[in-house]
Amino acid sequence: MASVLVLTASPSITSRTSALAHHVADELVLSGHDVRVVDLRDLPAAALLAADTSAPQVLDAVQALLASDGVIVATPIYKASYSGLLKVFLDLLPQRALEGKVVLPLATGGTVAHLLAIDYSLRPVLVSLGAAHITTGRFVLDQHIDHRSGGPLLVDETTRQCVARTADAFRAALQDARDHRPALVVPA
Repeated sequence: MASVLVLTASPSITSRTSALAHHVADELVLSGHDVRVVDLRDLPAAALLAADTSAPQVLDAVQALLASDGVIVATPIYKASYSGLLKVFLDLLPQRALEGKVVLPLATGGTVAHLLAIDYSLRPVLVSLGAAHITTGRFVLDQHIDHRSGGPLLVDETTRQCVARTADAFRAALQDARDHRPALVVPA
């Protein structure tokens, strides 16, 4: 199965974005995918801000991204854009870091006014990093996520179905990419 890196880009320890990302990651694990979650807030801030890719934790996260078949980028939307934490991480990646990868953008926010932030602020950055196969992203309102009570994470059936369809489309895109990967030719 495919290897998937999940990047969570909320600076908050009790994050709806992180809870949503982990929920999707768990679904992918159940499908047999090798999934790793990196909470960007756990990376050393000084190294991130200095774009110091030699810092061991930062280097490990970058190498995990480069080695993955698929990447899920999960971010809260602040002031109509993705988080600054995500921005500093994306800025230190090599120019074509997402080339050949299937990418799923996930976002959370407090108002439907931020609904288009995935397409207008995040997608162009992902494309600039070489992502040619970006599956349809999913924006989930904060009020539809219950990350503290221990009950279902997604509080209503419509949201659960939408997130499930998004994860299914990402899974299908990963499989399609694997099925159409050029065969490695070994010289005789």
